[in-house]
Amino acid sequence: MRREGYWKRLTLMRKIPALDIAKQIAPIRREIDSAIKRVIEKSDFILGSEVEAFEKAVEKYCRVRFAMGVSNGTDAIRLALLALGVKPGEGVICPAFTYFATAGAISAIGAVPVFADIDPRTYCLTAAEAERVFKKNRRIRIKAVIPVHLYGQCADMDGIIKVARKLRLVVIEDAAQAFGAEYKGSKAGTLGDCGTISFYPGKNLGAFGDAGMVITNKKQIAEKILILRNQGNKDRYYHVMLGSNNRMDGIQAAVLRCKLKCLDSWNSKRNRIALYYNRSFEGTDIITPFVAVYNKHIYHQYVLRMEGSNKRLLAYLRRKRIDSRVFYPVPLHLQKCFGYLGYRRGDFPEAERAARQILALPIYPELTAEEKNYIVQSVKEIIK
Repeated sequence: MRREGYWKRLTLMRKIPALDIAKQIAPIRREIDSAIKRVIEKSDFILGSEVEAFEKAVEKYCRVRFAMGVSNGTDAIRLALLALGVKPGEGVICPAFTYFATAGAISAIGAVPVFADIDPRTYCLTAAEAERVFKKNRRIRIKAVIPVHLYGQCADMDGIIKVARKLRLVVIEDAAQAFGAEYKGSKAGTLGDCGTISFYPGKNLGAFGDAGMVITNKKQIAEKILILRNQGNKDRYYHVMLGSNNRMDGIQAAVLRCKLKCLDSWNSKRNRIALYYNRSFEGTDIITPFVAVYNKHIYHQYVLRMEGSNKRLLAYLRRKRIDSRVFYPVPLHLQKCFGYLGYRRGDFPEAERAARQILALPIYPELTAEEKNYIVQSVKEIIK
């Protein structure tokens, strides 16, 4: 009775959010405040020493040669496409089931998103599907493929790179949701020609505003990104190409460098919460996340799945004041803004099925035992 009373009070008094950033930064708040103060005192607001220090920290963390801080994750993809020579009218393969930014960045440079279906277990692009859509779209000159490491685990990069080399495609890893994840011991974003990262505040490593990064082992790509992100400058006031203003600011870099020290610990806690959820849902109709043997998952999202529609469970959890969400309710090929591409319902059945059936539960390191129990019990109530 005492525990039931606690859950009732929790329901009435406090919503369980999808993420609690205030709780996350509380233990390192003094260090973050000091870092921000340092930026202000040096007036090091755009690029500068703080950005350079963060770039070096990421290079070491990811075991990659070059890391270039940029304005946000979407611009990271756009700049990577430009640096790799993708031109207007050329096709870029990407999954139909991901956040808008992947395809939006392709369209922003005048290229054509070529959508592909997903693996029903990992929700990522597969090598076989990339090859299938390449052969199906021969009227378009396809130049690149963007596998998205969705929810915190990597696509099968060995297979995708093998197909890409066969088809003469460049590979950009969209690691926006997978910074810190690993594929066969290599960090996400370090396997293709380059990788792109988002440090949106809600990410496992999040800034205090917008920020992003491009990482690569190729010097030529790195040099182009450095020019493109800074108005096309190689030397100040000497513009060697048509770039844009996509520079990372010093405050975001300083905050991210403080938080990077905690990232592996935070990701480990996310894994423990995921394991708790998995064990709690054993013996139910809930389909828990599948993790490929080659992956180290960081659980940016914990996505469960059930047959039928997710709408009833979503509505019930929201009534229980649990901030459960659907990432993503409408696949990209069915979004109104991409109607000009001519896709139809049924073109990518796995993406459409996932959109109907998946649902994300809160999974941040600061979740209390009582909150985790309450979430599990609430899910079990509705599935009974």
